[in-house]
Order: sequence, then structure tokens, then C-alpha cells
Amino acid sequence: MPKAAAAPLTNSAEFTVSELSQALKRTVEDAYGNVRVRGEITGFRGPHSSGHCYFSLKDESAKIEAVIWKGVHGRMRFRPQEGLEVIATGKLTTYPGSSKYQIVIEALEPAGVGALMALMEERKRKLGAEGLFDEARKQLLPWLPDP
Repeated sequence: MPKAAAAPLTNSAEFTVSELSQALKRTVEDAYGNVRVRGEITGFRGPHSSGHCYFSLKDESAKIEAVIWKGVHGRMRFRPQEGLEVIATGKLTTYPGSSKYQIVIEALEPAGVGALMALMEERKRKLGAEGLFDEARKQLLPWLPDP
């Protein structure tokens, strides 16, 4: 007759899944409460029907999930787009329901001169398509402004 396996002897504390998930959430949020992350936007899904934007930031060897809440997205001067390299400022948090961590973005800016030039060229094309650079629209500037 085989013997029943004995329970392993250990001094480790026993956690429920919920307790462990909440402990990890507190640890991550305390250690990385405010971060700046540079990466390329990938898998851009937004604005969602809720108004939130979901995507990932990646570099050559890692990826982190990201979210921009509706209220923050509405106030942003710079809009996220697929493939752009950005610097995101926000808070790192976890979602205990699926054991994932993510950055909740509060500010977003293009990374580097190349990204700024691409945005400027895009705006120039858009405004040009509206006819705002046509010679017929130009006005002579006065020598001195009227008081």
C-alpha cells in the first residue's frame, strides 16, 4: 500500500489569490507611482465606445499595456497614433482580475525631432487641403500695427 505524500514543511505565509493580487498591486503602485516611458504605440484601439484609448507601448524587447481614460484623452493636445514613438507619463498599476500590469497615461508627447516633424508635416498637409495656404488668401501685413 503506497503512503500518502506528506505536506511540505514551510514557514511561508499562505495567501488567497485576492490577497496576493492586492499586495502586488500596492507594491507596484507604491514603487512606480509616477513614471515616464518611451516606446512605440502598437495595437492602438481608440477611442473606444467608452471614450477610453487602449494600446501597448513597445521597444525592441518588451511591451507594456497602456490606457488613456476618456477625460484625459479629451484634454490632450497630442493624439496617439499607431506606430508613433512617444514618451508617456503616468502611473503604473495592476489589474488583479487578470494578473496584468499597465500604465495609466496622464500625458503623452512625441519622442524626438522626427516625430515632431512628422506631426508638423501632417498638419501642413491637412491645412493645405483646406486651402489655407493659397496665395489668394494672403493679406499684406501693415508696417506698424494699429493701436
